[in-house]
Amino acid sequence: MSSLWTSADIAAATDGHENGTFEATGLSIDSRTTRPGDLFVPLIDARDGHDFIDAALMAGAAGTLADRNGFAPSVIVDDTMVALRALGLAGRQRSQARRIAVTGSVGKTSVKDALGIMLSAFGPTHISARSFNNHLGVPITLATLSPEADFAVFETGMNHAGELTDLSEQVAPHIALITTVAGAHRANFDSVADIADAKAEIRHGLVEDGLLILNADNEYTPRIRRLAENLGIVTFGRSDDADIRILSSDHGADGGTVRLDVAGDSVSVELNVAGEHWDHNAAACIAIAHALGLDVQRAADALSGVKASHGRGDIHTVIIDGKSVTLIDESYNANPTSMRAAIAAAALQPGRKIAVLGDMHELGADELELHAVLADPLQKAGFARVLTIGECMRSLRGALPRDLRALQADTIELIDDALRDELRDGDVLLIKGSNATGLGRLAGRLKRGGPD
Repeated sequence: MSSLWTSADIAAATDGHENGTFEATGLSIDSRTTRPGDLFVPLIDARDGHDFIDAALMAGAAGTLADRNGFAPSVIVDDTMVALRALGLAGRQRSQARRIAVTGSVGKTSVKDALGIMLSAFGPTHISARSFNNHLGVPITLATLSPEADFAVFETGMNHAGELTDLSEQVAPHIALITTVAGAHRANFDSVADIADAKAEIRHGLVEDGLLILNADNEYTPRIRRLAENLGIVTFGRSDDADIRILSSDHGADGGTVRLDVAGDSVSVELNVAGEHWDHNAAACIAIAHALGLDVQRAADALSGVKASHGRGDIHTVIIDGKSVTLIDESYNANPTSMRAAIAAAALQPGRKIAVLGDMHELGADELELHAVLADPLQKAGFARVLTIGECMRSLRGALPRDLRALQADTIELIDDALRDELRDGDVLLIKGSNATGLGRLAGRLKRGGPD
């Protein structure tokens, strides 16, 4: 693999000095996942990352940043977090890539991944790894940006006001996308309107003549438009005045077709991911292709290669106690909007439907009601039984008809045991909850067919 950074480059970017020379092909902040050739960046948080420099070097790290002497090869800096941000800035400044920043209450990781596949059809493309969307993930993504990339896609997240201004200014995007605004992280805001204002901060880092892309069907888009009135804006959605308009769609268990109007031309997108929520994801991607001046039908064709990300709707046939079950893994995270979308997508699958649902976190004062109202979409989707975990999910269980109520549990182990009694051969199993509920561990065990 070609060199990403030399120690001399790193020293120049971070105002540090070399203690030994080296060339790095990647970057890591965790010694457990460090790969040969990485630059190891020890950060100081609950633990001091300098304590793990030796482990990182043993794992093959080419060199390290450090705020003290005693490590080699290294670049010595005053503050490793400040140095990481500086390295990210240097990575951005040496790149000619068109930069796209993606945020939104729902769908930002899925859209980021889809953009990576779509744009790769036109040239080398760099995207945020996993959900590297915060004060650590964004500078890491910038610092690992190859100078040869034509496109770079950055996921940017927030749970407090002010965060997106900082992240957007680091990325300095040519295009910024807000997928939608909903009540995620509601506990940290007085209203969803305040969430919209926080999402709109992504506009602050846009380069001159940059473009903001918005969901025409979201009720908070007019508010964001007013905040961004001096910017170029493109919209996507079903609304008659959307610039990239969803004309029709047809969905089944294995995917669907979305037909779009793009500047008067009809473009069809064949998707191999399930769920009507992908209509807007596809339209957002095509809006970006159009804004970049790319061949939109070629972009649409590339989107057929999109698959559901791990924990975000990936589907597996698993054998559980001798029973063949279709597992829909939505365990990565949850909020009211994504929960409804997952329930609707599961309804497309043939078979008796079972749900294991965990608490949705950071919803604020209305959290119990926001859990309870999921009873209606679950019934409409035809779910036969619902197992729940977490205190807030007790309110959903109380709102369900008695014949849908299965175990309410406090631990994953109890859910696991009860689930095996509930399942029948041919069932469809949806697992979804906020990441902290631990349902990802349950989904992982079932996929592997055994214990952790």
